[in-house]
Amino acid sequence: MDEERPDLVITAGRVFCADTGLDQPGGVAFKDGLITASGPDVSGPATEVLDYPDSTILPGLVDLHAHPAPMSWRWGVDPDTMMLRRGSTTVLSQGDAGAQTWSQYKDTIIETSEARILMALSPAVLGEYEKRNVFMNLEELDVEACISVIEKDDEYIWGLASNLSRFACGDNDPREVMRRVLVIAERTGKPILYGTRRDASDWPLSEQFESLRPSDVVTYCFIDPEETLDSGGKVVDAFWKARERGILFDLGLGKGTSDLGAAEAAIADGFLPDTISSDIHNTHLDWTPPHDLPMTISRIMAAGLTEKDAFTMSTLRPAEVLGMNGKIGTLAAGAYADVSVLRWGQKPVSLADTPDGVHIGPALESVVTVRAGQVFQP
Repeated sequence: MDEERPDLVITAGRVFCADTGLDQPGGVAFKDGLITASGPDVSGPATEVLDYPDSTILPGLVDLHAHPAPMSWRWGVDPDTMMLRRGSTTVLSQGDAGAQTWSQYKDTIIETSEARILMALSPAVLGEYEKRNVFMNLEELDVEACISVIEKDDEYIWGLASNLSRFACGDNDPREVMRRVLVIAERTGKPILYGTRRDASDWPLSEQFESLRPSDVVTYCFIDPEETLDSGGKVVDAFWKARERGILFDLGLGKGTSDLGAAEAAIADGFLPDTISSDIHNTHLDWTPPHDLPMTISRIMAAGLTEKDAFTMSTLRPAEVLGMNGKIGTLAAGAYADVSVLRWGQKPVSLADTPDGVHIGPALESVVTVRAGQVFQP
């Protein structure tokens, strides 16, 4: 019957889904914006059939830390061009908007983008609207304004963004910034996407982690070897203790925000990130090769992460963190029709922030992305 025929079937040399356990050749079928079937026996017929024998079908990639925002904003990049067409179907903004810029952000980014955009709202009322330190003015950390926006648009706002680096806070006391963030988080029941304070002589890392709650997420988790590792190259106790308390760790591997050497040592020590994210923003736009989530996955694999773990940490795990497991991050029937088709490039490239002669190898490339059943080419 035509009404039962899938709108689209995509087949590939490999289909991987950590949620359903798929890892073999096969296909995925879509109809009316949902996945209807996936597995080795899915091959058509359908209204449209696409075949990629040299590629891997994954659930749509989920980027837990990026900067989808108007290009005129401090870090903003176009989410459809730089993220969706490069494999990321769901993206969490790390604090691009605050209470006073939220309406503009919602109108121009969330409601117009083909990619699914969620927000970790900035406690600062302007967010990253202007090119200045986000927490440089404590009077802009308006607790009531932030809570009001979250209560009004809860469905779009996953949590709060709190980067307490000196770069973000300037001369302000990071403890006071965090105190206000925690008030908002407790009153709204929202988690925090947290950037640590590097060179933490004025606030030890162990004390920073103690202020976090289970299900809060530390991003840029391998930002500094001196922060992550002890003198013997092992992960410091503060990280292990935080994980025991239910704190999660996100890669956030952007420009200068994660160190592949620290990541390599941590992975060798058994401390893996929970999620992989790109932290893509506008200073990445001139990078060669281009920076995106598939490239980020390639980079962390070059530091020792297995492909299976890397795929899981960029699909199922961030979907769980966002509270959307069963809807995204899976190829199960009934999930949203979001998939990423990736393949390994043939040309070796530099996988470090700067050429180091060590982290050189192939990189994953986006072949095609499906979002809500619609096909997008790179």
